[in-house]
Amino acid sequence: MSLATKSQTLAEGPGAVKKAGGGMGPRWAMVIDLAKCVGCDTCTVSCKAENRTPPGVSYNVVLELEEGEFPNVRRVNIPRPCMHCDNPPCVQVCPVGATYKLENGIVAVDYERCLGCRYCITACPYGARSFDFGWNYDEEMLGYSAQQASEYGVPHGRREKGKSPVGNVRKCHFCLHRLERGEEPACVETCLGDARYFGDLNDSESMVSKLVASPRAYRLKEELGTNPRVYYLK
Repeated sequence: MSLATKSQTLAEGPGAVKKAGGGMGPRWAMVIDLAKCVGCDTCTVSCKAENRTPPGVSYNVVLELEEGEFPNVRRVNIPRPCMHCDNPPCVQVCPVGATYKLENGIVAVDYERCLGCRYCITACPYGARSFDFGWNYDEEMLGYSAQQASEYGVPHGRREKGKSPVGNVRKCHFCLHRLERGEEPACVETCLGDARYFGDLNDSESMVSKLVASPRAYRLKEELGTNPRVYYLK
């Protein structure tokens, strides 16, 4: 089964917009409270452990920003996963349709279609994509290349040159495999400051729906019209 077929199967499961009976499925979104983020990088580490990403590939990073003028200066931590935009520039530029948006709002990558052209890396205004050059942690971690994470529900087996996802562009996928098991993304589950919230925008009673409606909520680079699914609280 190809990755595209498998991803579509996932989309037709719990993550689909239309469920049996005509109801609406989830529209996944994430909210990050910057007042709670302590910059511990637990999200970065847990994401790498969950997805077994190689050197140079991090789906979650925490950017640091200094605001104000001396002596009234403060540092703000800005966690940055993929934004899973409703109008994703990365999808528009992909020449083979390897990057596409699932009905549940998650932007996915079909490793079997990806040519490694990296147009999507250039197009992403958030710097949320990385290229897998085939590097590994074999010297630091015994057996690292023996097994890869089953991203998008597809087992990739041993990490080898010329075999996906080596040579592909990679990115955060909201831990789609965990969502299928009814779990939260790894970064949300492990956040020490409880700064991350994840849920369904179609559920008006969900925490994310209520937080998105807060006057504290905003999105990065909203002027670009990308309509990110990741919201921040000031």
